[in-house]
Amino acid sequence: MRIAVTGSTGLVGTAFVRSLLADGHEVVRLVRREPAGDGEVRWDPKRQYVDTAGLAGCDAVVHMAGAGVGDHRWTEAYKREIRDSRVLGTAAIAEAIATLDVPPKVFVSGSAVGYYGDTGDRRVDESTPPGEGFLSDVCQEWEAAAEPAAEAGVRTLLARTGLVVSRHGGAWGRLFPLFKLGLGGRLGKGNQYWSFIALHDHIAALRHLIDTDWLTGPVNLTAPEPVTNREATAAMGRVLHRPTLLTVPTPALRIALGDFAEDVLGSQRVIPRRLLDSGFSFAFPGIDDAIKAALRD
Repeated sequence: MRIAVTGSTGLVGTAFVRSLLADGHEVVRLVRREPAGDGEVRWDPKRQYVDTAGLAGCDAVVHMAGAGVGDHRWTEAYKREIRDSRVLGTAAIAEAIATLDVPPKVFVSGSAVGYYGDTGDRRVDESTPPGEGFLSDVCQEWEAAAEPAAEAGVRTLLARTGLVVSRHGGAWGRLFPLFKLGLGGRLGKGNQYWSFIALHDHIAALRHLIDTDWLTGPVNLTAPEPVTNREATAAMGRVLHRPTLLTVPTPALRIALGDFAEDVLGSQRVIPRRLLDSGFSFAFPGIDDAIKAALRD
């Protein structure tokens, strides 16, 4: 297959492209700079520009680009960057796909479990309506921006991703060094649910979305049993053989992270109902397994 990918240098994108190439697929990377060869296509999400000629002949497009939610303190300017990088970029890709004479068979567009807002200890799945808050609003706009592709008849999936367990990046990438030094601990009261997924399973799930030709719409990419922050902290201590006695108090998180603290302290108990119903099998369903897998990557 010929597969176009945005966000190919990010945590998930790098692993995803490696997986595709290992299986003999042809990858077209969408890049913001001048293309360095035939395997790259120019795009500019802020200007909503895509060199559509480079998408010709692609069987699938997987869109994962977007500013990191936890990369900076949430100033008003950075919140605009989070929103625009997702909504404008998705609109550019979806509209480019819709203009092709022969569009790809499938478009997988990134989204996040932030769609559901703070769900407390209530289990939610893809049938649950959107929640409230900044990230929920962003996710709703983000997903709506993919509609031109669906309206053009392309099978369109919205991959609502949880916290990816990896030591190479993302939220967990920041936790591993702290826990290895014995400085890890729960955040706030620790009762908030974290909907996690091992990086290996995340990549396998994306491949599953591409290959399962009847699957469409939103799909949660999370492990079957979310854990609380307290449980995740204990698991890190068990696997790394380190103490986890420290606690980051809620006021300190709010000072350090600004508005983002509310999402760190928020609870999302998200179940991958449609992924399981479609026959996907997790290699690392439990939190201990996911952490051990991350240490082997």
